[in-house]
Amino acid sequence: MMALPEYRRSGAPLLEADRLAIHAGNALLLQPVSFSVRAGEALTLLGESGAGKSLLAQAVMGTLPDGLRASGRLACAGRASDAGDAAARRPLWGRCVALLPQEPWFALDPLMRVGSQLAESWRLVGGKPRDESWRAALAALRQMGVEHAAPALPGTLSGGMAQRVAFAMVRAGGAPVLIVDEPTKGLDHRWRDAVVEHLREALAHGCAVVTITHDIAVARALGGQAMVLQEGKVVEQGSTATVLSAPSHPYTRELVAADPAAWAGTVAASPPAAPEGGTAGRAIIGASGLAKRFGEQILFTGLTMQIRSGEHVAVTGPSGSGKSTLGNILLGLVRADEGHVHRADAVPRHRFQKLYQDPGAAFAPRRRIGDGLQDLIRLHRLDGARLGPMMEQLGLAPALLRRLPGAVSGGELQRFALLRALLLQPVFLFADEPTSRLDPVTQKRTIELIVQACDETGAALMLVTHDPDIASHIAGHDPRRMLAF
Repeated sequence: MMALPEYRRSGAPLLEADRLAIHAGNALLLQPVSFSVRAGEALTLLGESGAGKSLLAQAVMGTLPDGLRASGRLACAGRASDAGDAAARRPLWGRCVALLPQEPWFALDPLMRVGSQLAESWRLVGGKPRDESWRAALAALRQMGVEHAAPALPGTLSGGMAQRVAFAMVRAGGAPVLIVDEPTKGLDHRWRDAVVEHLREALAHGCAVVTITHDIAVARALGGQAMVLQEGKVVEQGSTATVLSAPSHPYTRELVAADPAAWAGTVAASPPAAPEGGTAGRAIIGASGLAKRFGEQILFTGLTMQIRSGEHVAVTGPSGSGKSTLGNILLGLVRADEGHVHRADAVPRHRFQKLYQDPGAAFAPRRRIGDGLQDLIRLHRLDGARLGPMMEQLGLAPALLRRLPGAVSGGELQRFALLRALLLQPVFLFADEPTSRLDPVTQKRTIELIVQACDETGAALMLVTHDPDIASHIAGHDPRRMLAF
């Protein structure tokens, strides 16, 4: 077998798939797909949530959830194996092929401080001495703008910060094949562009980069090849420039046209109609003189606000600036250092709801999704008959109810989180980056559904987003409904 450095210089593909398919019993979740990626080449996978993009990545790594199996052949740097033989690829992890999972929390040890676990990756996978590993870890965190997170536990980080830490860990072993699943989700434009630049640097140094993304701008910036998946099959494949500028398949055209910048006039942003009972305009939640800091970092101080029934408020700002913390304080999940929160009287606490930025952290990992939803319906004596129509409205197949949270895509899990929140008929919905895991088409539909649901019930909506176009639509282009950190 040729040594890895020699193989990288040979011009042969670093990653090859031959008729790779994924099965769940007799069902075919991913129809056979073939591709190859050479040193310095990018392959971007685009498509709707649940189309099989993340499953493809897991099949390459050999980490498919229980009950799923892969068929076909895979080769990494010339080391070929049957796609169903996951154990054959395990020795390649970190050294030949590395995966950044869609949920950064799955890549981080929740009980180990950020700097220590990153240094451990440099030492055990990268082969560096202990002191050099620590210096390399701090340098990597500094490069990603999160050096101050070295002594922190992952659970104290914002979603965007955790994403950057996870990306630094994936790069630690120097693997020539990088598979990155939604590497820019939850990041503001500045850090999105920084991550893209790091991926381009990896390409320049001879890596093969396979990127799963819903961000058309990321795909364009990486160039190379693109594959568009829909319902478990490849519907279009070719150079990224051609696929995005002159798409031939109807779904690809819909995907490109669903970019938030092209949403003008498609999202309801007018003042909502009064719901039954005439409660429109009633103060639902407010705050006076709020202040919060973490260590030496001051997130906000003297913050006063009020949100009324039916209002839409958009919250924007860079990762780690306090957007999620504000929502958590309003909901009573985190204490403010100063100030007070005021909630409408005689409203049950469960009707103040949150859509989490990372839905994986909001579901019991070993309980089937359907069982969890039935628990909710019984606990709050809800109308279970609403479940089916709401799932259909959100594009969720009934079969998904039998799966564990880790066995569905991030986009599907986010839509289940939305469904769960709406079942409780909230009077206030704090939506923390609710569409960051969704493809553009599903994102547009989901934003419209959130706005429609809040308008129909008179619920107050506070939505966090890094996308200025989405923020403008949520706030109705009214600067008074925009809160910038």
